[in-house]
Amino acid sequence: MDTATPPDSARLTFRDATESDAPALVTLIESAYRGDSSRAGWTTEADILQGQRTDEQGVREVLDAPAGRLLAVERGGELVACCQLEHRRDAAYFGMFAVRPGLQGGGLGKLIIAEAERTARESWGVGEMHMTVISLREDLIAWYERRGYRRTGQLTPFPYGDERFGVPQRDDLAFELLVKNIEGIDVGEGA
Repeated sequence: MDTATPPDSARLTFRDATESDAPALVTLIESAYRGDSSRAGWTTEADILQGQRTDEQGVREVLDAPAGRLLAVERGGELVACCQLEHRRDAAYFGMFAVRPGLQGGGLGKLIIAEAERTARESWGVGEMHMTVISLREDLIAWYERRGYRRTGQLTPFPYGDERFGVPQRDDLAFELLVKNIEGIDVGEGA
């Protein structure tokens, strides 16, 4: 089991999520992105998307993916964050990243993404981490850029009409691919 020390000196524990974690993971992810509870943090998408961000079936699909992992991050035995890692040829995909809204802005995200990069590099020997972010999310993209990710300009349309991903409140949503070279970086380098 891997641990890192967040700024408040409490220990974080990273572990592979299990089927029994699915309900708690859905609650965490929804709280970080949708509805009024998400407004306590800065990662909310509540103004551009209504409805759900994910559901138990979506979480279970990530858990069951043979080329992936869903990391549960705990502090004091309590789920505080999660992220998805998926092996895609020479790269890893980083997604389903959520930090409990009341804990956002305190440095946990930096530690978690650095651990995810280390895990992907050591588990699969990949040289790049990929992620997609809604292109309108300039504040979130800027945060990832400060972690070493670069915008590619490569856009994928938002899946309008598929309410599993939410109900768009705008007609100009798209995902942009962000990429980071993670070969030979130190665990704390992205922090």
